[in-house]
Amino acid sequence: MKIRIIGNCGSGKTFLAKVLSKKFGIQHFDLDDICWSNSAETSGIKRPVSERDTLFAEILQNESWIMEGIYYAWTEKSFDDADIIYVIDIPVYICKFRLIKRFFMRKTGFEKGKNESIGYLIRIIKWVDKFQNKNFPEIYALLEKYNDKTVFLKNTEEIKNLM
Repeated sequence: MKIRIIGNCGSGKTFLAKVLSKKFGIQHFDLDDICWSNSAETSGIKRPVSERDTLFAEILQNESWIMEGIYYAWTEKSFDDADIIYVIDIPVYICKFRLIKRFFMRKTGFEKGKNESIGYLIRIIKWVDKFQNKNFPEIYALLEKYNDKTVFLKNTEEIKNLM
């Protein structure tokens, strides 16, 4: 089984991927780990495109996978290969609240994660609006050819029903 999850920052992509991974016993991959260098001491350092594309191609070779992230332009092959595509399109105020909560959970040590600055948090919160207004229309257009395998999740109750 191959599952692709896409949605805005803070929409619950990673949460859903972890739940489905445990439920089906399938490895889950966070595309942020492919796109961004996790070895950098600060966030915001991208991997070279050739390295990113090699890592992405390696994931696609697996017999089954759960892949989640905001990326769609350079990951179109994952939509082609997926058996099911989940699109999480929940209100931006929920995404922003979750991002702020996650920031403070990480800063206080209650959650593991990247070392994010307050400046990064502000940029990502602003970026949520851009993603919703610019990227989601592009994603919806891209996914028209995958209507038969795409599930749109518009609220947290629909996500909980997948558990």
